[in-house]
Amino acid sequence: MLRREGLQVNHKRVYRLYLEAGLAVRKRPKRKRIMVEPQPLELPEAPNEVWSMDFVMDAEANGRRIKCLTIVDDCTKESLDIPVARGISGHQVARTLDAIAAFRGYPKAIRTDQGPEFTSKALDQWGYENGVKLKLIQPGKPTQNGYIESFNGKFRDECLNEHWFRDLAHAREIISIWRQDYNEQRPHSSLGYQTPAEFAAVLRLDKKESTTTDITKKTLD
Repeated sequence: MLRREGLQVNHKRVYRLYLEAGLAVRKRPKRKRIMVEPQPLELPEAPNEVWSMDFVMDAEANGRRIKCLTIVDDCTKESLDIPVARGISGHQVARTLDAIAAFRGYPKAIRTDQGPEFTSKALDQWGYENGVKLKLIQPGKPTQNGYIESFNGKFRDECLNEHWFRDLAHAREIISIWRQDYNEQRPHSSLGYQTPAEFAAVLRLDKKESTTTDITKKTLD
């Protein structure tokens, strides 16, 4: 750059002065990743076996960022919740999961990427206390969490890209309405064109009938 301005300079001297003036560009330290073995993406046979979660980013009309935490049951494809905030910490993720579990129980496992919220001490402690295995995918391998990635695509195409959010409250209202419609009105091809809510209801009924049959059989025996 100095030579472009017509100055005759020695590159060694310039570099020495550059360092003495503290002009070196600071490089952000690379975040440590957790080494994990790749695992096949299997379809659970029952609700609450495996949940998946991820973050989706968007913005309000004024440009302020909003963060959406998407949580899906891999078996039923139900959208369990989509909290929306400007920022969501590991503690807030744990509180959201507790609120969901209060109605449907805790899952056996949750699959996530290696984002800082999902690898935090808060969520690790939550998983240990509640007997939930945290299944991390490999860095840069979103296909290993394909169910939530598929959901996020629908969420962005059908909701986020279709609305202009005035503020955070407006975003929460619109996203809540979309989530209810997704669960209760939108047929899903992988569920035999039933809605996630319908498919989950059928599984609950089948489980109840199976349990009743087992109890009756044991009684007769």
